Amino acid sequence: MTTADLAGAPAFEMDGITLRSLAVPSRGSSQLAVWSFDMAPGAAGKEHTVDREEVFVVRSGRIVGTLGGVEHVAGAGDALIVAPDTPFSLRNDSRTERAEGTVCTSAGIKAAQGGRTILPPWAQ
Repeated sequence: MTTADLAGAPAFEMDGITLRSLAVPSRGSSQLAVWSFDMAPGAAGKEHTVDREEVFVVRSGRIVGTLGGVEHVAGAGDALIVAPDTPFSLRNDSRTERAEGTVCTSAGIKAAQGGRTILPPWAQ
């Protein structure tokens, strides 16, 4: 068994969102990739797709996901499930409250945005 603590997790900043690698291959997992997210008020990610299912579990605040052109709201305790190859984006539409949560997917996930393939560094 391996322990991957949040305090020692690598952090990646992007568009007002902090992503911290938890159980990912570089930290000891072999089949899953799990990371935390912390979205500042008003933060929004760019639309993209992923080649594996992703599950976003909200711990506090709320996120709005646009999946295939349809908006879905997930609050504390809710899960937003993103199917592979579905265009999606996430945002925190609050002006004052952060949104925090955990993401789980399969190791080796790849994303695509604007015709480019991306290996999310927080998932490696």
